[in-house]
Amino acid sequence: MQKLNLVGRASILSLLIACFVFCKPAEFPNYGPSEFNTPPLTAIVAAYRPEIEAILNEIEKREDTQIHETLTFKGVKYYLGTFRDDPIIVFVTGVSITNAAMTVQMALDYFPIKQVLYSGIAGAVNPELHPGDVTVPARWYYHDESNYANPDGQGGYILADYYLSQLTHHNDRDTSLEEFPRYENFGMIHPDEVSIVKDGIDRPTDTPYFAATASLLEASKRAAESMGPIIMDDGREIQYRIGGNAVTGSVFLDNAEYREWTRRVWNAEVTEMESAAVGQVCYVNEIPWVIIRAVSDLAGGQEGKNVENIYDDRSSEHATQFLFKLMEEL
Repeated sequence: MQKLNLVGRASILSLLIACFVFCKPAEFPNYGPSEFNTPPLTAIVAAYRPEIEAILNEIEKREDTQIHETLTFKGVKYYLGTFRDDPIIVFVTGVSITNAAMTVQMALDYFPIKQVLYSGIAGAVNPELHPGDVTVPARWYYHDESNYANPDGQGGYILADYYLSQLTHHNDRDTSLEEFPRYENFGMIHPDEVSIVKDGIDRPTDTPYFAATASLLEASKRAAESMGPIIMDDGREIQYRIGGNAVTGSVFLDNAEYREWTRRVWNAEVTEMESAAVGQVCYVNEIPWVIIRAVSDLAGGQEGKNVENIYDDRSSEHATQFLFKLMEEL
């Protein structure tokens, strides 16, 4: 009886293997770079409606850029085309860390992507920035990777041993360097770092930030120098900031005190909801990347109601204009 079971199992396994190899692709769809007979692609990526509309509108206006084909995998629409005969792929991740990480990783699994250029809007943390201004940060941090602690009844907080150990390690670094945060708590919120794994790292390792690719930052500097002036309705000429720090979190930040805290701890220029996750995915996969963010609001630093809904379309257009100037430099 045992012998028959083994033979039966072997036959079933052979049948499944044969089915997988010989059945129609529609029944067993295969994804991955081998499915696309194309040179490596530049990924042009955005998070949501105004950002992707600005990109697609710009593509439609340009004679040197075309969309040739549209594919949909697992609900995500991918636009395949060319920029000056260089293959591109355009898609939307959706808002938030989880959507950004999942969708970018899926694209890297499906397509032969050589670099990721992410374009969109953000809230200003640096008080020198205003709606319409364009930033290309050098480093991205998670601001809400954290430990929420109980008060100790004496004005402090009861911190878990694991967090105290990690905090000691974090504070032992040279915090005089621009890239290392100056950790302090925001009430019960005690900031921490994400732990990552990738090829070449033996064990999960705390990582304070993800650095945009140096060559793409250098190209961004050249793009900023060649951009013509853009004037806002109030007569102000927008500015371009290349370099510095920025923060990502799964929150729409609209609180002045928290905004000031992210400025103190991370010396952040802007804040938004996807970029550090995009940076993490690209870092793990060793794909060059850079993020372009145009300011849509002041992240709580304004008087009264947040104005993101007023500037999201205009700022998305500014980010897109810079994106294509960067592509020209590349």
